[in-house]
Amino acid sequence: MLGSDAVLALDQKGSLIHTVSREHHPKAGLETEAAMVHAQGRGHEHIDPELIPTEEEKQTLRKVAGKLPSVTYLICAVEFAERASYYGCNGLFNNFVNRPLPVGGDGYGAPPRGTQQTAGALGLGTVKATATSQSFSLLAYALPLFFGWLADTKTGRFKIICWGVAVCGLAHVLMCASGAPSLLASGGAKAPFFLSVYTLSIGAAMFKPNIAPTLLDQMPNAVPVKKTLPSGEVVIVDPESTTERVMLWFYLLVNVGGFMGVPTAYTEKYIGWWLSFLLPLLLYVPLPFLLWFMRKRLILYPPGGSDLVNVCRVVGICFKRGGLRKIFTRKGGFFEAAKPSVIAQSGNVIDVPWNDAFIEDVKRTFEAAGIFCFFPIQNINDNGLGSSASALSTMLSTDGAPNDVMNNFNSLSIIIVAPILNYGLYPLLRRRNIHYGPIARMTTGFFLSTLGGAAYTLLNYYAYKIGPCGKYGSSETCVDSNGVSLVSSISVWLMAVPYAIGGISELFVNVPAYGIAYSRAPANMRGLVSALNLFTQAIAYLVGLACAGVIKDPYLTWDFGAPTIIGFIMMCAFYWIYRDIDKEEYKLSVNDEQMHVADEPIHDGQSVSEKAGPPSYEGEKGGLKDKEREL
Repeated sequence: MLGSDAVLALDQKGSLIHTVSREHHPKAGLETEAAMVHAQGRGHEHIDPELIPTEEEKQTLRKVAGKLPSVTYLICAVEFAERASYYGCNGLFNNFVNRPLPVGGDGYGAPPRGTQQTAGALGLGTVKATATSQSFSLLAYALPLFFGWLADTKTGRFKIICWGVAVCGLAHVLMCASGAPSLLASGGAKAPFFLSVYTLSIGAAMFKPNIAPTLLDQMPNAVPVKKTLPSGEVVIVDPESTTERVMLWFYLLVNVGGFMGVPTAYTEKYIGWWLSFLLPLLLYVPLPFLLWFMRKRLILYPPGGSDLVNVCRVVGICFKRGGLRKIFTRKGGFFEAAKPSVIAQSGNVIDVPWNDAFIEDVKRTFEAAGIFCFFPIQNINDNGLGSSASALSTMLSTDGAPNDVMNNFNSLSIIIVAPILNYGLYPLLRRRNIHYGPIARMTTGFFLSTLGGAAYTLLNYYAYKIGPCGKYGSSETCVDSNGVSLVSSISVWLMAVPYAIGGISELFVNVPAYGIAYSRAPANMRGLVSALNLFTQAIAYLVGLACAGVIKDPYLTWDFGAPTIIGFIMMCAFYWIYRDIDKEEYKLSVNDEQMHVADEPIHDGQSVSEKAGPPSYEGEKGGLKDKEREL
């Protein structure tokens, strides 16, 4: 039976039945319906109230993650293919720009076997290499602000994703051309290489801010709902735990893709640039076909127009009626002045196109933006300021290993630790009713990134102390009479330690950030707020770009040490400011989703009757042994 808020859409594109609630999955069954209802109680008249947990039950019953729709794994596969091609090239830029063609090499960019030389091509030096890599990353993480907004207001997310894939494909073809031996020898590789670099950054900026919100759009539950397991235990199917699980899978596959930097680093060392650039292109080829296959299987929302204008109006009203003083008070209340209920009681009544719930969404969005402001220092401590980590690696003894391969220990640590968190630590904490909230997790991540920064600092200190060139070990002048690079006796493999610590820290910082960006934004601003999350990485790259002139000998020790000290101070400030958020219940914005309806019917290889059955959560015992039954 249709609810009072549902209409037949016989003449419209997409699903036959359109409702004003978030229930865009055509599923039957009481429990599934309960999972689609918002926390404020909207739509509760359609379900059995017994399925909604009480406050006491929320405190006592064990929480479990929901079953992931099959299409989510396809989206993760798309992200894997795109990131593999991206990182397979990105890790090569420093050596390609910084180092000249190796002495005695074969002309393809690879150094002679058995030497300590690294691969090279353009020979433009450390400063220009830093500028190239940082400007590339800056564009890739700053332009999403525009493309996230464009997807929200004009095109929809899926169309922008497809455009991004096409642009990236063109970039990979150009990059392959720049590895031609004739162009490397004549210096003509500069034009196709730099054109391909910045084309790739634009394509990545189209793709990245829209893929995570599209993934989270597929999640079946929006509020906690009770479930009785076959064992008789009553548990709560928790949307926060489900989001946490799918984003851990997402981030794991991002870093499986990131591991593509290993074969490309070895091919630059032993074969040449042409193969290093060709491998990401070959991996990229299936991506358009995968998107085509997914098209009819996704829940897709048409663009609904951004709430950015209304958000700006809200802020203006709050400044005019509340003033700056309320921003800095512990009680808050800055946004109260823009609530229609407050305006109606004031002596200066104005018409506004929003309700009180929208103001709460705006407040939560600004809280998310404030949280993201702490991310740049974490990113710097994870990977080093600018190309300082790459400069450090050139001072260490490689013993045949490509210096560019070390940063892949970041991805390796994520691949190893993510399943431990997903099927070990987090279920164990849920089983014991220990709430390890997003702020606590992020604080843990900030602490780990500070440890990683300290490890970089110590390595660089001893590389300067032990190396044959002292505090000029990464300079072009640190060579012998034959022009071969001189290095310290410290093994480059020790760089695996800070890279691995940084990777683990990302699991505690970046994964919760996806959920915060999605859940704390109005429905018409999720692409933009997700882009804000990415933009914090652009800030880190902008800092690296601004500091490019001092990311060189003899300043490298302080290039690592100063961010480490700042990171520790900001970690303490972060927890003190935002610790109360861990006490809040996870919920999605309920305000503007009324205006969203699915623009395509749902297909994921199951029949409607299969969709009607509630998901299974049996077997979650809080340990690794239960992972197959739990998922």
